[in-house]
Amino acid sequence: MKDEVLIARIAGGDHDSFAALYDRYGALVYGVARRMLGDTAAEDVTQSVFLQVWSRPSAFRGGSFSAWIARVARNACIDVLRSAAVRTREPEFPADLESSAVVVDEVLSRASAESVSAALAGLPPEQREAIEQAYFGGLSYREVAEKSGAPLGTVKSRIRLGLRRLWESLRPEVST
Repeated sequence: MKDEVLIARIAGGDHDSFAALYDRYGALVYGVARRMLGDTAAEDVTQSVFLQVWSRPSAFRGGSFSAWIARVARNACIDVLRSAAVRTREPEFPADLESSAVVVDEVLSRASAESVSAALAGLPPEQREAIEQAYFGGLSYREVAEKSGAPLGTVKSRIRLGLRRLWESLRPEVST
């Protein structure tokens, strides 16, 4: 059966056609992902690519399905690599600061309570709430994530960005 026919049947919710398409191209997608990401991530990307095919079969608009799905797999791998690069990037704090805990201690010891309150109030709500829960509520980052329903990486990013904004807004007062 031709790929276009399988795609049309998948659009109608035909599980057997989806299984046939997976059997035909699963190894290709996995191979592309494995070469770019390694074994564990390749499985995730393969699942993600075929989930896209199942949920949006209309994304394929004709031509060579094998070339199209290989390109979709490659783009999904690039997204994973970019995401990993963002997660592993070091925060851009001044070089003389050792960690976010040091930043908080330094800022709080030098800045007045009114200044800190005003700077916190100026943060976006999700950053302010994460910082308040972690540093004033005594919760771990994981506990903040569970309480907010956000992924742990998102909570870490919110706190890091919020601390950076706090540092920038309180720097004039802290440096004196």
